[in-house]
Amino acid sequence: QVQLVESGGGLVQPGGSLRLSCAASGSTLDYYAIGWFRQAPGKEREGVSYISSSDGTWYEAIAKGRFTIARDNAKNTVYLQMNSLKLEDTAVYYCAAGIIRYGVGRTADEYKYWGQGTQVTVSS
Repeated sequence: QVQLVESGGGLVQPGGSLRLSCAASGSTLDYYAIGWFRQAPGKEREGVSYISSSDGTWYEAIAKGRFTIARDNAKNTVYLQMNSLKLEDTAVYYCAAGIIRYGVGRTADEYKYWGQGTQVTVSS
């Protein structure tokens, strides 16, 4: 069983930065792929970025060039550094963990464990 807790969300102006953290307990994340997803009000949940158990990364178009995903196995934590934030990045951000044999998982149903989410609000 893996428990995930996100943190680092908040209110930021357009063009600003935030670093989200996804801290795990109950199990080491070494063997898990981690995905970041987000859901804005009235919209469907969408994938943002993913990191495989072997540290391969993937970014959806909404994140490419602006966001960076990384893991710190010593801290059992995965981070999402978000730069150049836009109004449309406003959403609840969730991290998720799953055992994915090859590469990263880009769909939510590949992830078994989910955090409670952290709110990111981009506003002037």
